[in-house]
Amino acid sequence: MSETLYLCISIAIMAGVTYLIRMFPLALVRGKIKSRFVLDFLYYIPYAVLSAMTIPAIFYSTSSFISASVGLLIALVLAFFERGLMTVAAASCAGVFVTELILSLF
Repeated sequence: MSETLYLCISIAIMAGVTYLIRMFPLALVRGKIKSRFVLDFLYYIPYAVLSAMTIPAIFYSTSSFISASVGLLIALVLAFFERGLMTVAAASCAGVFVTELILSLF
């Protein structure tokens, strides 16, 4: 099988699976969802998935656990006080950079 055919088949299968995952809930649930538990569950799913993907990447992206923890702590504090995304990202990066500089002195 040629590489181009394999690539086209792989893309078609991934597109089909993605479509089915998104289509099934629409086909199965006809009316408005009234359950408070289900609504809350669906509301928080994107945040949980994003956290599950981001938190491990934070700790593997730096050379030390300490600098990663400082960056995460800065990001959490600034996000809690509802600062903008650029402010949170820049301050976290600066915190990691300064921590790495301090740790390199020892």
